[in-house]
Amino acid sequence: MTIAMHFSPEVSDARARGLPIVALESTIITHGMPWPQNVETAREVETVIRENGAVPATIAVLDGRLHIGLTDDELDTLGQAKDVAKLSRADLAACMATGGTGATTVAATMIAAHLAGIHVFATGGIGGVHRGADTSFDISADLQELAKTPVTVVGAGAKAILDLPKTLEVLETLGVPVIAFGQADFPAFWSRSSGLPAPLSMDSPSDIAQAMVLRGEMGLEGGQLVANPIPEADEIPSSVINPVIEEALAAATADGIAAKSVTPYLLDRIYHATDGASLVANIALVKNNARLAARIASEFSA
Repeated sequence: MTIAMHFSPEVSDARARGLPIVALESTIITHGMPWPQNVETAREVETVIRENGAVPATIAVLDGRLHIGLTDDELDTLGQAKDVAKLSRADLAACMATGGTGATTVAATMIAAHLAGIHVFATGGIGGVHRGADTSFDISADLQELAKTPVTVVGAGAKAILDLPKTLEVLETLGVPVIAFGQADFPAFWSRSSGLPAPLSMDSPSDIAQAMVLRGEMGLEGGQLVANPIPEADEIPSSVINPVIEEALAAATADGIAAKSVTPYLLDRIYHATDGASLVANIALVKNNARLAARIASEFSA
């Protein structure tokens, strides 16, 4: 059976012409921010990719069809849709089989990108090991996906609400290359540095693309995580954001928030506690990641 994928006209043209393509997730549209800011931001991120020499492919499931790239009308529809499923490896196929509509997380976007022959994916930050995972066992499927699926993921590290040391340990165990771009420290999403050394560091999109090629030639499974620090002008220093994160985590525990609800709950709580500054920084880092991803995709195509 061949997976039925629906390619947008722009992505279809890019595939036919051999142009570099960058995948984008859709949970930032449905679960990350309200209408119309969600769609405005999605369009701005797509524009950044085009301005840097690549073609954007926002991925989502609409009425059971796996879409690789969304038209303006489809973006508007998704941005205003209610009760959209949040899809990962476990529920992507089920959503398609039942004719549902769903937004793709990092893991699901990697799967779809690989099926579509797209090698580079830009996101905000990956999921990872949640704090308290020694009792909750709450570990994102993103980590296993990075170990399985050969897509290079560009993000501002892992989300700062997570247990970053344990997240790095799991990535090391799974054999996932974690490459800090332009610095030695592993970034912490809203902040440029987590205080933890990154396992690898590279300064050139060309080197990152070449590493991706070599992994394929060597038969190594999985992708790469490129940890791209938020621009200095846009960061929220860890001394400012960390107390806010701790308060949000305590509130989540008190409110009994668990599983897939944890991340959106924490991000919403942090958004209100920072008077929206966390979302402004989030948008800035996503655009920064899109810019680097387009450069890596262009080098890979070359």
